[in-house]
Amino acid sequence: MSPFLRLGSALLAGILFGLGLSVAQMIDPAKVINFLNILGDWDPSLAFVMAGGLAVNAAITPLILKRKRPLLAEHFRLPEKQEIDGRIIVGGIIFGAGWGIAGYCPGPMITSLSFANADILTVVAAFLVGTVGTRAFLAYKG
Repeated sequence: MSPFLRLGSALLAGILFGLGLSVAQMIDPAKVINFLNILGDWDPSLAFVMAGGLAVNAAITPLILKRKRPLLAEHFRLPEKQEIDGRIIVGGIIFGAGWGIAGYCPGPMITSLSFANADILTVVAAFLVGTVGTRAFLAYKG
């Protein structure tokens, strides 16, 4: 498999993802915060973006998984863990709190780096501290 082809396809997928987030205005934290504010000025547009992504994924993933192997990799890398445990629940709660406070989840956060203002740089720095801190904690723990 050509590294150029693999990197090119990753670049194309990233561009498509970033373009979709930008067109849908999901890089605007106010859109996310207004979606989460169901008792205030609620904006349901994020639900339509999520539903669109879910519909495309639900339609195409079964077709892809019928193949013996991916087009650009040696084998499929599917999650091995399928049970819901304490880490999933606590992680989801922490993620949701951060998402609600900042108005960004990782995809839109990275897409918003194109603005390079103090707000997004602070959010990205905090994201990195949280991610690296968690990895260090889990490595230390066990």
